[in-house]
Order: sequence, then structure tokens, then C-alpha cells
Amino acid sequence: MANKKNNITFSDIAKYTNFSKTTISRYFNHPETLTEQNRNIIAEALEKLNYKENKVAKILANGCTEFIGIIIPNLYVRYYSEILNQILSTYEAFGYKFLVFISNGSKEDERTYLQELLAYKIEGLIILSHTLPSIELANLHLPLVAVEREDVYISSVNSDNYQGTILACENLSSHDCEVFLHISAPTTRTTPAYKRVEAFDDYCEKHQLLHHTFMEEMGASHEEVKSHLTHILEQIELNYSGIRKGIFISGDTYANVFLNLLIRKYGYLPNDYFLIAFDDSPISREAIIPISSVSQQIDKIAFEAVELLISQIQAQKERPAFCEPVHKIISPVLIPRETTEKN
Repeated sequence: MANKKNNITFSDIAKYTNFSKTTISRYFNHPETLTEQNRNIIAEALEKLNYKENKVAKILANGCTEFIGIIIPNLYVRYYSEILNQILSTYEAFGYKFLVFISNGSKEDERTYLQELLAYKIEGLIILSHTLPSIELANLHLPLVAVEREDVYISSVNSDNYQGTILACENLSSHDCEVFLHISAPTTRTTPAYKRVEAFDDYCEKHQLLHHTFMEEMGASHEEVKSHLTHILEQIELNYSGIRKGIFISGDTYANVFLNLLIRKYGYLPNDYFLIAFDDSPISREAIIPISSVSQQIDKIAFEAVELLISQIQAQKERPAFCEPVHKIISPVLIPRETTEKN
């Protein structure tokens, strides 16, 4: 019987259905050119013949790998691990598969990874790392979408970082904080996250609030982040003791470490500390005291990034030419939790 055969070919399917091999090929590569009745006949035949699609043969035939490359800075910061999780979960919606590399801030490594991805004939690239400038990435002449990084020459999907910071500051203001403190890793003006620095300063100056920004390289490991935040906490304790401190931290991972430092020192979250973060990655709600956070709506950013990239892939197949970068902005949402909403 036919269904005993291990490798069913287009010839077998054609013989079974009385269609030509050309018609069978059209079913796999351009099904829209067949009538619904003929598509149903072929689909039923595939099931009865126990046909297993040969992906390698399909790639060789039409040059479409259905692979998307991803380059991500690290997996320590929970924002990155969660957005990667959300991107990977779009497979059911779009049918694209992903090849993932972690750059760890090395330009040399990242260029090597790009060449490796290109060798696998990826159809597009989603990039979250900040290592290479967008003008260099644009010269790859590949459908490409950036997420929360410098994006002058390439398409991107970002959160509205400015508005998200205003939401955080308004929350801290509602608790009558006497000093506003912002903790952030260094960021350049061309990076979307720099809008958090601008918005924090703008809000505090507009409302004539005592404020200060701690901008310090955090590192990419728990030990490094803990060391830097310990130093910052010592400065806060020295300079702002006894007054209500509203602390806005750019990132849930850093906020969680800072919260743990406070709890280890006092055994609880002191009443003069009000803490709010940015991202709303899972760690903000998993923390020993759930952390108030500005949600970037990571699931929406991931979906929009993949959808935008696929639209570029399809457009390039139809008319191979340079397209102007498209920049999409996702509105943030404030998620108040126990680090500001105290009883």
C-alpha cells in the first residue's frame, strides 16, 4: 500500500490524485492558484498517503527558509528573556522559525553571528542588541526590525518611553514623595530608552521637585548589578535619610535587586521608600514584594515586531527595493503594585 512508503514524492501524489506534478507543486508553493475543490482533493491525498513535507527540498526549490534571525543582548535582564519568549510564541500565528544568538556586547561576535545567520539564508532579522549602529545593519539589505535600540536607518517597534516615565512620576507624586530619584544604566540620546531620562527631568523641573539621576553601568550578571546598586543605595541613605523617596528604576530586573537589598538591610520595605520600575516583565510580579511597573506591553511589542518584519519580507519578494524605515510606538500602561500602593 502507498502509505507504507517512507518517502512520498510529488510523483506519488500526482499518480494518486490524477493531477500533474506541476499542479502538486503549485499546491505547496502557490495554493491560491488552485480551486478550493482541487486543494481539498490534494489535502485528502496527503493525509491518506501519510505525506511528510521535506523542508530541505522545499527550501532548495523556492529559496524560502522561513527562518528569522534574532540577536539579543543577554538573558539576565528579564525584559529580554520575556520578549524572546513572546517572539518565539508567534510561530503559530505566522509560521516562521527563529535562530537566536546572544551578543553580550561584542561587536566582533555580533558580526560573526550575522554572517552565520546570513549563511542560513534567514529571510529577516529582529535585533534587540545595541552593539552595531543601524546604518551598518541597514547595509545588510535584509528585512530588519529593531526593538528598543537606536533605529535611525532601520524599522523598529518601541514603547512610548517618554509617556511611560510620566506615568511613573505621576504615581510617585500621588504618594507625596519629597525627592525623586532615577536609577538607570547609561544610554545615548539616539536610544529610545533615553526618553526616560528626558521625561524624568522634564517632569521634575516642571513641578519644581527635588530630584537626582544615578546613571551607572550595571553589568550583565547578578553580582555586578548587586555591587552597583549597593553603592547607589549607600548614597541614597547618606543624602536622603528620613524623607519620602520616590525611586524610578529603568528595568524590573534592577528594581528587584534594589528591593532585595532594602529587605536584607531592614527586613521589610521601609515606609519612606516608594519604588516603581519599567518593563513589567514577569519578575516585577514574582518579586518578594510585587513591584509597581510601567508595562511596555511586551506581548504587543513582540507581535508587532514579527508582523512588521513579515510585511517587509513579503514586500521585498514582490518588489525588491529599498523601503523607508517604519517606526511603530506601543503605548505603555501603569501597573501599580505593593512597592507604591502601601496599606
